[in-house]
Amino acid sequence: MTRRQAILLVVAAAVVPRALVLVVERGSILSELVEKSDRFAQTLVASGTFGFLSGRPSAYTQPLYAWFLAALYQVLERHWLVVGAAQIVVAALTAVLVFEIGRRVVSQTVGLAGALIATLHPFLVWHDVHTNREILDGLLLAAITLLALLVAERRGALLALALGAAVGLAVLGNARLALLPLVLAAYIAWPLRPPRRALLLAGGVLAGAALVVTPWLVRNEAQVGCLAITTDARALWKANNENTYDVLARGGWIDDVPEPPGAPPWPELAADLTLAGTPTEVDECAQATYYRDLVFDFWREQPGEKGRLALQAVGMLWSPTFSVDSDGRGGIASFGRDVVEPVFMLTVYFLAFVGAFLVPRRFLALALLLLGYNTVLATVFAGTVRYRAPFDFLLAILAAAALVRAWEAWRRRRVPA
Repeated sequence: MTRRQAILLVVAAAVVPRALVLVVERGSILSELVEKSDRFAQTLVASGTFGFLSGRPSAYTQPLYAWFLAALYQVLERHWLVVGAAQIVVAALTAVLVFEIGRRVVSQTVGLAGALIATLHPFLVWHDVHTNREILDGLLLAAITLLALLVAERRGALLALALGAAVGLAVLGNARLALLPLVLAAYIAWPLRPPRRALLLAGGVLAGAALVVTPWLVRNEAQVGCLAITTDARALWKANNENTYDVLARGGWIDDVPEPPGAPPWPELAADLTLAGTPTEVDECAQATYYRDLVFDFWREQPGEKGRLALQAVGMLWSPTFSVDSDGRGGIASFGRDVVEPVFMLTVYFLAFVGAFLVPRRFLALALLLLGYNTVLATVFAGTVRYRAPFDFLLAILAAAALVRAWEAWRRRRVPA
C-alpha cells in the first residue's frame, strides 16, 4: 500500500462511522451535553462580545473551541450538520497526523494500524460529532507530538517556535495544559549538546507558546480585570471539596456537587438571571479568587481526603469502563459504552504495554511524559474518559507496534524459508 492509499484508508475510517453516528444523533448534537463554549460562540457572532451576554465580556471558559464554533456560525449557520461535519473533518485530520507519527517513529504499517486503532476508538466515534472541546485537544496533541519529534530530530529553531505555538493553542483550548510548554521545553533540551543549543530550542518552545497565549491574557486583564486563562476556578473547587468523592463514587460528575453555602451566582447563572428580568452583576476575578482560596483551604485542612480524591481521579481517568453516568449515554451509544468500549480499551492497554518495548526510546519517553502529565493533572482536578481520550492515540501507536510485530512473526512462521 502506498502512502497515499494508506492516508485515504485512514480518512475513510475516520469519516464513515462518524457520519453514521451524526445522522443517528442529529437531534441531540446541539441540545444535549452541549459545552458552554456554544453559548459564547452564539453571543460572539450576534454581538461581537465574548461572553454570556452582549456587552459583558467574560473569561469563564477557554476560548479556542468557542472561536471554532463562532467561525462556523458566522460563515455558515448554527446547525447540527455544520458542527458535526466540521468536527468529522477535525477527526480525520487527527487520524492523518497519528498516521504520520507512527510512520516516522516505526514504519508506515505501524502508522496505518495506529491511526486505525486511534480513530476507531468507540468513545471517540460517538463523542467527536457532539459539541465538545476535546475534539480540538486531540488534534493539537497529535500535532504537538509530531512537532516535538521533528524538533528532537532536526533541532531547528523555527520548528521549536512552531511547537510552542501549537502548545499555546492547546492551552487556549484546555487550561489544564498550561504547564505543558515547560514540560516539552525540558523534553527538547534534556539530551541536546551543547547547552547553548538546548537553551535556544527550549526558549523557542516557550516563546512560541507565550506569543499565542499572551494576547488572550492581556485581553482578560483589560476587559475582565485579571490576568488569567480562565476565571472558572469554580470548576477546580467542584473537583476539590468534601462532597466530591461521594458524588463521583455514585456515578455523578463534579457538576452535581452542591454549591458552598452563601456562594455568589457564577457568571452563567448571573446571565440567566439577567435574561429572566433580574439584573445580576458578577465580578469574575473576585469569584476566581474566592473559589481558589476554598481549594487551597481544602488541600491544607483535609490532606487525607485530597489523597483519596487523587487516587479516585487516577482510577476514573484510566478505567476502561465509564465511571460517569452521563458519559456516552443515549441510543446508539448504549451497547458501545457497556461492552465495546471496555473490551477495546483493555485490548489497547495490553498491546500498548507490549509495544512499549518495541518503539524507539525517544518516542516512548515523549508518550510517557504526555500520559504522565495528564495523569498528574487528573490528581489536581478530576479524571474521566473524555479527559483521557485525546491522549489515547499515543497508546494506539504503541499497540500498533505490538500488533505489527506479532503479525510479522506469524507470517514468518507460515511462509517457508
